[in-house]
Amino acid sequence: MKVIGLTGGIGSGKSTVSRLFETMGIPVYTADTESKKLVNISPQIREQLVAAFGPQLYKNGEIDKAMLASLIFGNEENLRYANSVIHPAVFDDFRQWAEQQTQSFVVIESAILFDSGFYKSVDVTVNVSAPLEMRIRRVEERDKVSRESIEARISSQMSEEERNRLSDYTIFNDERHALLPQVENLLNVLTMQKF
Repeated sequence: MKVIGLTGGIGSGKSTVSRLFETMGIPVYTADTESKKLVNISPQIREQLVAAFGPQLYKNGEIDKAMLASLIFGNEENLRYANSVIHPAVFDDFRQWAEQQTQSFVVIESAILFDSGFYKSVDVTVNVSAPLEMRIRRVEERDKVSRESIEARISSQMSEEERNRLSDYTIFNDERHALLPQVENLLNVLTMQKF
């Protein structure tokens, strides 16, 4: 089985590309979605986060996302600690999930594929790339949030140039290149390669 690591900045269209993989019968593990579940259901994550940040971090059995965000936003030490607790648990969960799959390929979709270190455990990395203004417009329409908050999120992420440089392949989601042929071509190339 070959593991495709799929990444891209906010508004790039990672989820759209993931859905294309799924329609082609390729299982996709969405790290962001699964990490949100794991912080609520994993006793190990809860124990470690509560030890560091206090029991008030969980309310009615669920993590207080706003509180966690306030603790880690702008605080490198807290962010590093939270990541050191959450990322390994997510990756273990992914590995267990991948072992149950029977297809030739699986995809792990992660906005922080490189930042988290997940890229070290995949066979190939793919970045979904789109022009900055297009990404901002998509997020404004999707999330109904201010341009300033979107720009702040973008500036906190790895740059588009860096993601493209680190990735083995780039899929362009810029409304000029059709997505489906790019995904099909990528799968054809990967099917021919020896890993």
